[in-house]
Parts: sequence; C-alpha cells; structure tokens
Amino acid sequence: MAGPDFETQIKQLQATMHTVEQVLDLDAMRAEIADLGEQVAAPDLWDDQANAQRVTGRLSALQGELDRFTSLQSRLDDLTLMVEMAQEEGDSDALSESERELARLQKAVELLEVRTLLSGEFDSREALVTIRSGAGGVDAADFAEMLMRMYVRWAERNKYPVEVFDTSYAEEAGLKSATFAIHAPYAYGTLSVEAGTHRLVRISPFDNQGRRQTSFAAVEVVPVLEQTDEIDIPEEEVRIDVYRSSGPGGQSVNTTDSAVRLTHIPTGTVVSCQNEKSQLQNKASAMVILKAKLLAIKKAEERAQLDELRGDVAASWGDQMRNYVLNPYQMVKDLRTEQESGNPQAVLDGEIDEFLEAGIRWRRGAEKAAAN
Repeated sequence: MAGPDFETQIKQLQATMHTVEQVLDLDAMRAEIADLGEQVAAPDLWDDQANAQRVTGRLSALQGELDRFTSLQSRLDDLTLMVEMAQEEGDSDALSESERELARLQKAVELLEVRTLLSGEFDSREALVTIRSGAGGVDAADFAEMLMRMYVRWAERNKYPVEVFDTSYAEEAGLKSATFAIHAPYAYGTLSVEAGTHRLVRISPFDNQGRRQTSFAAVEVVPVLEQTDEIDIPEEEVRIDVYRSSGPGGQSVNTTDSAVRLTHIPTGTVVSCQNEKSQLQNKASAMVILKAKLLAIKKAEERAQLDELRGDVAASWGDQMRNYVLNPYQMVKDLRTEQESGNPQAVLDGEIDEFLEAGIRWRRGAEKAAAN
C-alpha cells in the first residue's frame, strides 16, 4: 500500500476516534469511575448486596469501555509511528504488517463507532434472549438450537458470560425453546436488532428422501432489569407451577420438583427456569425473566401508541428478518439491511458482527425517518 493511502486512512480513523471520544464523554466517564471506585473501597459496601452488585457492575462496565477506547487509541498511535519508520527505511515487511494492522484497526474502530449509536433507554443493559422453534417440525427445532449456538459462540468470541435459564428440548432433535442471558454492557442494544423471525432453507438431515425443507424460528430479545426498574406484580396475578428438570430425551436431571414455571395471568406471559438446583433460586431467576418481558410488553404498547399518533411510518421492522440458505446455494441475507454473507457456516458459528452493525445503523436510520 502506498504511503498516501496510509496517511489518508489513518487520518480518517483519527477523526472517527475523536468523534467517538466526544460521544462517550471520557472526562465524565473517568469522573464516574473515580466516584464508583471510592464506593467500592468503602468497608460497608456489601451491607447492601443489591447496591454493591450495581456499583461493582457499573464500575466494571465503565472501566471496560474506557480500556477499549484507550487501547484502540494506543494502537492507532503505534501504527502511525510504525508506518513512518517503515517508509523511511523502505521496510516492505513492516509495511505489510502495517497494512494488516490498519485493516484490523478499521474493523475495531468501526465497531466502537457503532456502539455510539446505541443511545436507547435500555441499550446499555445486558440481554435476555429467548429462541422458539416455529413452523417446520423437527427441522425448526434443530434450527432453534443452531441459532442458540450462534449467539453463544458470538458471546464466547467476545468473552461475554452466558447464563442459560431454561431449555425445552424437542422429542427427536433440537429445542422447542431456550432462554439465556448475555452478561455484557450494551448486549441488549446490540442484540435487539436480532429480534424477529429467522428462516432456514436446506436439505433436511431428518428427511430420508433428501428433500429441501424450509423452517422457521423466532428470536426475542429484552433487556435485563436493574433494581431501579422494579415492576410491581401482585401475587394474585402470577400462577406458579413446579416440575422436575429434564434434559434431552426426558432424562432426569434431578429427582426433586425444582424447576419453576411462572404464568402472568393478565398477559398470558409464561417463563420457566430450571438451571438451578434449588426451587427458590429458580423462582427468583424466573421472576427476573418475567419482569423483563413485562417491561418489554409495556414499552411495546407505548411505542404502538406513539406510532398511532405519528401515523404510518414507512420504515418498520418486518416479522421475517433474515434468511439462512444452505441449499441450492450458500447465502445468509438480512431482508431489512440487505447485508449478506456467502459463508453461512461462519455466520452460524457466531460471526455475526457485520449483521449486527448493519442492523444498528438501519435502525438508527429508521428512527430518524420516523422522528421526521
């Protein structure tokens, strides 16, 4: 790559980083980190466990954001020096390495820039994801399990912890449904663009005649609530059922009725949890999920009222949002953003950042169009 190309592209990255710095307001971030650090050092911090978890969680999230920015800024400064020295010495190997580092930095800075577009009320929260198999029989159940693996692999690639609350296995293969949390700052804002119906087209491995099968799975994403988001649910509005946890094929996981299913009678919302050994722990986790889903319903109703006041909005989220085609050709295509990949196996293995970025940018454009 010629010198002028390096200079131009590095300047573009520096300009983007400057914009990101202004949006993130690093001075305010550092001040909050210092304040939270003093709270964490207080000897009575853990007297109030809920507040302690909130403080330590917030401190960890902010420190991670600051470290991510400063690390990229340092790498960009190092690249500038590396290019200058390589060009002065005519070192082709160093220039080749600089080119590779430039490409890596462009991708990393682009992802950081997308983070600045996540300014919704709950975008900074962790994510609670539910996947349900739809039409398509055993292929749909298998597809639901493929999607769960895709999101778990994406989280693993980013070193985000995943907590599985409930898995309901289908009889022959795959999942009827699964609910899991991804514990990372901005996980909800990032993954909320995945909500909707996903469609798979392939030669069915469950069809002995080798016919092509189309199947569907639904993805729901809601934010994990904090203590300040407490939603009051009267006891008489919730029906509690207990049952034994089970794994694939109905094999008993434990011999006590520890799994819990909660039904919110007014809305018909049902959630279950069987990941803990204790019925009390499962009930507490299920209540967290129920409250998150009821908050999502409340927000959806508010948005519907706003849309009614606004009138017809051209840009809206359709139900079917992405196709995964494995036969007769190889293609994953998002129907809203037109983002596509010719490597569905990589996508299903968790390489979904380009789809997430395109979805976030698309949603921001739709929000601006709606506001106007």
